[in-house]
Amino acid sequence: MNSLVVFVITLWLTIHMPGSEGAENDRPIVGVLAQEISSFLSRTFTDKDYDSYIAASYIKFVEGAGARAVPVFINQPRSYYENLLNSLDGVLLPGGATFFNQSNGYADAAAHIYQIASEINDNGTYFPLWGTCLGFEVLLYVSNNNSEYRVDCASSSQSLPLEFTAGYETSRLFKNAPANVINILKNEDVTPNFHMYCATVDGLANSGLNNSWKVLSVNHDWNGLEFISTIEHVKYPFYAVQFHPEKNLYEFVKKKNISHSADAVTYAQYFADFFISEARKSTNNFPNDTVENDMLIYNYAPEFTSKLGSSFEQCYLFANNDHDSFESSENRVDEEFYSVYNV
Repeated sequence: MNSLVVFVITLWLTIHMPGSEGAENDRPIVGVLAQEISSFLSRTFTDKDYDSYIAASYIKFVEGAGARAVPVFINQPRSYYENLLNSLDGVLLPGGATFFNQSNGYADAAAHIYQIASEINDNGTYFPLWGTCLGFEVLLYVSNNNSEYRVDCASSSQSLPLEFTAGYETSRLFKNAPANVINILKNEDVTPNFHMYCATVDGLANSGLNNSWKVLSVNHDWNGLEFISTIEHVKYPFYAVQFHPEKNLYEFVKKKNISHSADAVTYAQYFADFFISEARKSTNNFPNDTVENDMLIYNYAPEFTSKLGSSFEQCYLFANNDHDSFESSENRVDEEFYSVYNV
C-alpha cells in the first residue's frame, strides 16, 4: 500500500472516528432532572412510595430531536452527579412547582449539575445545559450562589410572542435560526408561560448575574411587569427559557392556552433541535453498554396522568428504590475493570 493511500485512510479515520476532533456525536444521551413529587401526584398515587417525578413531555422533547434520555435523581451525593454527568452529553432542567429551599432536592441537585457542568466545559469537553421555566429560574439561582433574585409576577396560561433584545441575532441560540422561526417568535402568541416568579433585567443587574448571562428576550405578564424570557450563558453552552416549548409539542390538556398550531410546533421543535445539536458536540459516553442500558428512561413506564386530573399528559414516577440502579451499575463496572486489568 503506497504512502498516499495510507495518508488518505488515516485522514478519514481521524475525521470519522467517534470522539475525534470535529466529529458529531450521533448517539447523544441527555439527562433530565427529576424533582420532588407534586402534591397532586402524591395524593393520586397513595399506594406507591413515589418521591420524585419527571413530566414525560421533557423526555419526549429530548427524544423528538434525536437523543435518548436518562433520569437524573434528586437527593443524591455529589459523586452520583459527577459520575453521571461525565457519562452524559448534556442535562435538561425542567419546569415544575417545587421550592428551592428543600434540602437535597431539585435546587441542590441543580447546584451540583451547574458546578460540574462548568468544570466539564473548563476541562475541554463540550457539555450543554438547558433550563425550562423552573429550570430557567434555578440556573440563575445556583449561579447566584443560591441567593434569591426573583420577583412575584402573574404569567399563568399566557401565550406570547417574544420581545427580542438588541443583539439577540448574534447569540448562539438564535444566530442560525431560520427566518420563519424568528418571524413566528416575533409575531405570534405561541410561547406558553406558566410561572408565578420572574427574573427582571434590573434584578439580574443588581445580582451581578448580567456579567454571566446574556438576555435575549423579554416579555410582559398579565399586569404589565416586564420579565426575562430567554437567556444564554456568556461563557458556557447553557441556555434557558421561561416559557414551555415542550408543551406546544406534547401537552394537550384543555383550557391551558397552549398553541398547537403548525407554527407553534415549528418554533418549539427548533429549540429541541438546537439543544440536541449542542449535545451532539459532547464526546462523553458511558463506560459500557450494560451501564448505559441500566440508566436509560426505557427502564421506566410513564403513567397517563392527565385523565386523572394532572396538567401533564404523562409522568414518570420514581420511588426511593429506583435510585439503586446507578450504584449497581457502578459496581458492575468496577468488577469488569478489576477483571480486565487484574488490579
